[in-house]
Amino acid sequence: MQKIFGGKSVSSKKALLLGAGFVVKPTLTLLSERGVEVTVACRSLEHAQRLCKDVKAAKAICLDVGNEEALDAEVGKVDVAISLIPYTFHPLVIKSAIRKKKDVVTTSYTSPAMVELEKDIQEAGITVMNEIGLDPGIDHLFAVKTIDEVHQAGGKVKRFLSYCGGLPAPEASANPLGYKFSWSARGMLLALGNTAKFFKDGKIEEVAGKDLMSVAKPYSTGYTGFAFVAYPNRDSTPFREKYQIPEATTIVRGTLRYAGFPELIRCIVDIGFLSQDTQDFLKPSSDPISWKDATAKILTATSSSEQDLTWAISSKHTFADTDEKTRILAGLRWLGLFSSDPITPRSTPLDTLCATLEKKMAYEDGERDLVFLQHRFEIEHKDGKHETRTSTLCEYGDPDGYSAMAKLVGIPCGVAVMQVLDGKLPKGLLAPYTPEICDPLRKELLDGYGIDMVEQTVA
Repeated sequence: MQKIFGGKSVSSKKALLLGAGFVVKPTLTLLSERGVEVTVACRSLEHAQRLCKDVKAAKAICLDVGNEEALDAEVGKVDVAISLIPYTFHPLVIKSAIRKKKDVVTTSYTSPAMVELEKDIQEAGITVMNEIGLDPGIDHLFAVKTIDEVHQAGGKVKRFLSYCGGLPAPEASANPLGYKFSWSARGMLLALGNTAKFFKDGKIEEVAGKDLMSVAKPYSTGYTGFAFVAYPNRDSTPFREKYQIPEATTIVRGTLRYAGFPELIRCIVDIGFLSQDTQDFLKPSSDPISWKDATAKILTATSSSEQDLTWAISSKHTFADTDEKTRILAGLRWLGLFSSDPITPRSTPLDTLCATLEKKMAYEDGERDLVFLQHRFEIEHKDGKHETRTSTLCEYGDPDGYSAMAKLVGIPCGVAVMQVLDGKLPKGLLAPYTPEICDPLRKELLDGYGIDMVEQTVA
């Protein structure tokens, strides 16, 4: 078990931790080291037992959150329920917590389904704390800090940009996408289809999912060792109100990737590999077809020769120039789409491609991940002077411990759980959007766990 720096064993409380993902272990370990008795609940008892191995005061159970009676029984035994399962299941956990008058912590965005429960949460007198991981979570804590400091000094935040990337460390990024999967490839690829909405120069702009990679641009973070591109992510417009910056004319929250990612993804989209339509030739079979034959059928190419496949790709996708064409075709070749290797059939082009991506682009032993998060504030001070300030977090994973992503999601979650257990957070449906909530969380993350964002004036 990796020892987490910081934290004192001061609690005799009990928690129910629901989930089986990679962020569970840092949260579990932090709570154990703080003296909390944790019950880890998964649909698979074996998985829960693996998570609990070598963790003091932790026990494993098998639990289906869809079983209301069983969920209520376990929630009733503890002081707080930590929901690290997919966000669609959070309302089931919150409803159980309302019935049993227990607190809840999640790392997910506050969803409309949660908001519908707000009155019941208040009447039950419980705390439901959301959005306390990395993104969302750490990003809020430090955005609120700087915005509040500017406002307290009489200034205005005229433009706010925030970009975050979970990536392989540069030395582990040697593949055409510069990306590796520690979670579902399907989830990442589907997220690329979400419409982006943001404020730009006082007007709301929207970018359809199919066009998202076309608006990705090189992004200078001031750290010249990184060649990042950035693109907007989902709906940034609510953050004008959430961050209390009505004066801001531009507000964009988005994603960072390494250079080369958007061009290859755009080609993959154009040639139909993100289709979710079921195809007979992609259905599970004891004798699956080759990748080149599958590619020919998806492209409706005249044959499965690489020349004909290339012609078919060129008819569906426009390359910026010859160099880009060469690079993208090399990327598709690396992925195996022109090869005689058998596919792993999963019925749709998207899912069949995901099976290959997860195999070819998984983290290998000893490889590190990287989390890079940066806010950029364009500030107009009270005296009329202008300043551009950045706030940056750059964190590498530990090959012998936690990944950067697991640490930066799991530790803030654990810290928030402790604040709930210690009665330091108010009752109700919460997220970290005020100094009153953010300041104590940020201080404990820095003092206890060394998690910080570094501010610099860059202009």
